[in-house]
Amino acid sequence: MFTEEEIVPVSAIEHYSYCPRQCGLIHVEGVFTDNVLTLRGDRIHENVHEAHCSYRAGRRCEYGMTLWSDDLGLSGKADAVEFDDDGTPWPVEYKHGARAARRHDDLQLCAQGMCLEEMLNRDVPAGAIFYHKSRRWREVELSEPLREEVRSVVRSIREMLLTGVLPPPVADARCRQCSLQDDCEPALLKAAADAQSAQDGFGDV
Repeated sequence: MFTEEEIVPVSAIEHYSYCPRQCGLIHVEGVFTDNVLTLRGDRIHENVHEAHCSYRAGRRCEYGMTLWSDDLGLSGKADAVEFDDDGTPWPVEYKHGARAARRHDDLQLCAQGMCLEEMLNRDVPAGAIFYHKSRRWREVELSEPLREEVRSVVRSIREMLLTGVLPPPVADARCRQCSLQDDCEPALLKAAADAQSAQDGFGDV
C-alpha cells in the first residue's frame, strides 16, 4: 500500500511524459498558468456531455468516473467510461486539438484502463481519444509495452514527488506551446547550465 504522499495523480502521467519539468512545476510546486490552449482544453472537459456522447452508439457511458489503483498507487478521474453489453469498460479521453498520435495522451489513457481493470476486475484491451478540433476518434490498444511505460513513468513521478527535486528544463520545441514558459524560464536556465558546464570544462584543462 502507498501512503498519501506516494499517490500519483493520473493527470501527472500526461504532464510528465510530455515534459518532466512541467509535471514538477504543477505537481510539486503547485504552479499553473493558463494560456489559450489550456483554456480550450478546460472548456472541452467542462462540456464533455455535449462534446460527443459515445465512441460507439448504444454503449452505456459514465462521465467523470473516479479512478484508483492500489497496485500502482494512482488516483484520478476519467472524462468518460463506456461499457460494452458484456460489461467491458472503455476509457475515453477528450482533447481539444486535431487527431494525432501523441504518446503522452496514450499513456494517460492506458493508466486509466489499468485502474479500471483493478477496480472492476475486467480486462480493458483498448480505449479511445476524441479530438474536438477535428471531430475524430482514435482508438488506442493498451498494449503491454504501453503498460510497462506507464509503470516506469509512475515510478519516476513518485520519486520526484517524494524528493521535491525538479528535472531540468528541456528548452526545445515543446516550450513554445507550454503555458508555464514564463514560470519555467527554460532558455535562461539552459543558458546558465551551459555556461556552468563550459566553465567546469575549462577548469579541467
